[in-house]
Amino acid sequence: MPEIQQFLAATTYAVAGASARTHKYGHKVFIALLGSGRETYPLNPITEEIEGHKAYPKIADLPVVPEALSIITPPEVTRQVIADAIRAGVKHIWMQPGAEHYEASQSAREAGINVIDDGSCILVLLARQS
Repeated sequence: MPEIQQFLAATTYAVAGASARTHKYGHKVFIALLGSGRETYPLNPITEEIEGHKAYPKIADLPVVPEALSIITPPEVTRQVIADAIRAGVKHIWMQPGAEHYEASQSAREAGINVIDDGSCILVLLARQS
């Protein structure tokens, strides 16, 4: 199964860089995943709640280990998020355009994680499915 289909077949998701600010991509991705019926958790170290959902500072703080992780953070933050994801056992990572970090991608692949970091945008894909 291609990388994107594997990502979308997961049962639990987290969004690193989820935002309470509705104009931010982190908000749009979080809402799009929720709106598609997926169990999704927001990750944001400075926000307590997003659209009525408790936000968590990092993956280790989540009540479950998400199978899939969408990342909308600056590349230097992405590096730490991916290190945390590897430690937690996340199986799929999708770095949204602008969040990519080459070394972190390589580390995730070496850990056996399905990585999408080719500039594809989950918002475009989810919009096509609705």
